[in-house]
Amino acid sequence: MTAESTVLRSWTGWIRTVDREPYRDYLEGTGLREYRETPGNLGAVLLYRDDEDERTEVRTLSLWRSRNDIVAFAGADIAAAVFYPEDGRYLIDRDTTVEHFDVPWVELAER
Repeated sequence: MTAESTVLRSWTGWIRTVDREPYRDYLEGTGLREYRETPGNLGAVLLYRDDEDERTEVRTLSLWRSRNDIVAFAGADIAAAVFYPEDGRYLIDRDTTVEHFDVPWVELAER
């Protein structure tokens, strides 16, 4: 019997590079906090990558025990990105969908 894989959820947006720290603080109080407080979440991180045009790509990665656990955070359509009321203050572009990847921990442990 194969256990359900852990799931990595990935979302991408873009902000002005000067907003890196304020946006980090904002995300810590909204999305990242809600990820971490949802049962079944195994952790969440924020990644930044500066572009040459004074934009910064922002990516959130979160690990989940299962897709069913993601439903408690995102709702029935787990492919839809979750946004918060002040997102427009920081985001200059954003993906409206998220990607999900299976993380087969058993295979990783065998290496």
